[in-house]
Amino acid sequence: HASGNTVEVDRAVLALDLALAGVDVAVVSGGDAGVFGMAAAVFEAAETDPGRYAAVPVHVVPGITAAHAASAVAGAVLGADHALISLSDRLKPWDVVLQRLSAAVRADLAVALYNPRSRSRPEQLGLALDAVRALAPPERIVVVARHVGRPDEHVQVTTLGEIDPQTVDMGCLVVIGASRTRRTATGRVWTPRSVD
Repeated sequence: HASGNTVEVDRAVLALDLALAGVDVAVVSGGDAGVFGMAAAVFEAAETDPGRYAAVPVHVVPGITAAHAASAVAGAVLGADHALISLSDRLKPWDVVLQRLSAAVRADLAVALYNPRSRSRPEQLGLALDAVRALAPPERIVVVARHVGRPDEHVQVTTLGEIDPQTVDMGCLVVIGASRTRRTATGRVWTPRSVD
């Protein structure tokens, strides 16, 4: 039962109904189902009728998040404290997205940005980067990881001052480094675990 990105709860309700009917059900989600994935949608769907779905056991099997896969391909950009933030404002207001992003940058965390730029939200990555630029210098390291784990995987290491939002789409994950994030002589990116 394939579905798109805007009907997760409908898909979860179908899965719960099939489970109630005695069918063994697995809800498959890319990355880690518990991180911007289908696990939360299943719990959300179960809350729509708790009396009905109380008997359906939900087991979440962890996977590798897109952020952590991208970090590994780049080096260890999320090697210290970090935050994962979705730039989608479909389920939360845009001002909340910017507030959370700004708080993470002020806290000097490396920040992985999910859902960076889509056809229906072409300007939000640029706006988010502007918010970060108000708090961090232009030489801050930024990693753009495209199609991680796929044959056409590509990682670009750039900076806050040089990143071009127009080159980013939904196949990408953008990681903004912390102030301590650095690049090795071979181009790998990592964030030290210690604070100097």
